[in-house]
Amino acid sequence: MLYLVATPIGHLQDISLRALETLRQVDLVASEDTRKTGMLLKHFEISKPQIAFHEHNEGKAGRKIMERLLAGQSVAVVSNAGTPGISDPGYTLVRAAIEENIPVTMIPGATAVVMALVLSGLPAHSFTYRGFAPRKSGKRQRFLTVDVASPHTLVFYESPYRVLPFLEDALVVYGDRPAAIANELTKLYENVQRGTLSELIAYLQQNDPRGEYVVVIAGVTSL
Repeated sequence: MLYLVATPIGHLQDISLRALETLRQVDLVASEDTRKTGMLLKHFEISKPQIAFHEHNEGKAGRKIMERLLAGQSVAVVSNAGTPGISDPGYTLVRAAIEENIPVTMIPGATAVVMALVLSGLPAHSFTYRGFAPRKSGKRQRFLTVDVASPHTLVFYESPYRVLPFLEDALVVYGDRPAAIANELTKLYENVQRGTLSELIAYLQQNDPRGEYVVVIAGVTSL
């Protein structure tokens, strides 16, 4: 059995009882970062062998994991935080397991996308998740332009190093729409800022970005 196990995005107590039970019973844990997962397992007094499974070794590690699954072992896939497969490795392994008729299930839990969307105050009944934008401005603006006429609330991930230029490009492409930025979710310094794109740009120019960000931008029908 292949398990995709959601882990806390910040506060360790957000892990579910099912997630802990699953991590205790599987034969192997496939981790995006074995050190970070090791700290999580240690906190909950769980001792399990791990294999590194991240974007740079997804093919090679995926084959090793499939060998274990085909041998009848159970494997839990976890990312550094949140839900595996959402901007993290997992999709290719799920496809491979399905093709081999290996049972696949998921232990749901925290995801920054949904939390930031709900806290943004923007319409949450229909949204488009776009993940991380390209690093360079020209490519980023072309990436954003795809959704310029979308009626759905738009959700993006961004690093603290690129969130300000991201918002500046979003302002160029979308105009001064309502938006929100959320960082440090579930942590001590959880922060959600709401306003127009220009207001959020001004905020970040006065406050150094810290932690990973979720950016939520209104769709055209929300204006």
